[in-house]
Amino acid sequence: MIRDEPIDFRSVRVLDGGMATELERRGFDLSSPLWSAHVLDSAPAAIVGVHLDYLRAGADCIATASYQVSARGYRELGRNASEADRVLRLALELARQARAQYARENPRPVWIAASLGPFGAALHNGAEYHGRYTIDVDELTEFHAERLVPLAAAGAGCIAFETIPSLKEAQAILHALTRLPSLSAWVSFTCRDNAHVAHGEPLRTCTELLAGSPQVAAIGINCTAPELVTELIGEAQYGAGNRKPVIVYPNSGETWDAATRTWHGSSDTARFGSLTREWFATGAQAIGGCCRTGPAHIAEVARVARSMSSV
Repeated sequence: MIRDEPIDFRSVRVLDGGMATELERRGFDLSSPLWSAHVLDSAPAAIVGVHLDYLRAGADCIATASYQVSARGYRELGRNASEADRVLRLALELARQARAQYARENPRPVWIAASLGPFGAALHNGAEYHGRYTIDVDELTEFHAERLVPLAAAGAGCIAFETIPSLKEAQAILHALTRLPSLSAWVSFTCRDNAHVAHGEPLRTCTELLAGSPQVAAIGINCTAPELVTELIGEAQYGAGNRKPVIVYPNSGETWDAATRTWHGSSDTARFGSLTREWFATGAQAIGGCCRTGPAHIAEVARVARSMSSV
């Protein structure tokens, strides 16, 4: 069985960008509650193609297209919960296929992170952006733990817990991880301002909680406005006491209108690049993109990373 290596964050500087963004640009309808995950079955080659484009743009690490996958989410859609386990394994396999294909073009090291969204993603109602759930920490722990089992069995090297909105959910993730001590993970928060996660707790408090865990390889900030990131890096470092690498992958700079379900504003890759330089200088170990970013943004991040490493 293939077993991926844990991510070596001393070597990783460039993460990938948005999967859903690229699939939409390629004509896929992502209105399903499963979002980009439904393409795993309907057009797996497209998933491999997006991974490859990010690797060719310079990404050192790609995240699987499994953010929206959970047994709970599948049950609520009237599907067998065991399908979620299969799809989690499929997403990991497609990322490995992309890595193997890319290795024939370029032998540089490439890491894979198995993407898992928060509980709010399974509700299909945007709750991940406020974190006001009606379940307790024990139930949240079970939600996350049941997804870790098939990924651990499939040899995942690192889990990317993404868009985490609250301290409570971070606590649940730590509890779930302790059940599978062979796994490492990064935990990345979505933030509502330059100091607080979406639910309202100080980012410092959240990162302080995570810093003591040997299974947490890095702490992140994602799905957040880019203009907030510089100060958030400092908050994350302060809370963690500089004991964990900080990674960031914000949105493009466009804003989401939940009422009309549309994006507004513009995405400027040059500005994203100038902010990337600032984020690296502030102490970010690795940088990528989230919603509305694409290979052009990641190519710009890679260009900045190369220029700064050569100084």
